[in-house]
Amino acid sequence: MSRKSEKKSPAAKQSGNPIKDPDEWTTGEEPMTGAQESYLHTLATEAGEGVEEDLTKAEASKRIDELREKTGRADS
Repeated sequence: MSRKSEKKSPAAKQSGNPIKDPDEWTTGEEPMTGAQESYLHTLATEAGEGVEEDLTKAEASKRIDELREKTGRADS
């Protein structure tokens, strides 16, 4: 799933920092962070889904976005 338009969070809008597509991250191929893994498990449990292990930072970010949509947390 690719993002054609850049979406900005309220914090990014205030700071003027655009949100980059995870595919463009220079560290996107590194393993997901502990925080990403923890949040993924929380969201996956809520969504009744499993979590893929060994995701990259970019893959984890995309999966978090998908699960946030599915659980209704995307607006918060």
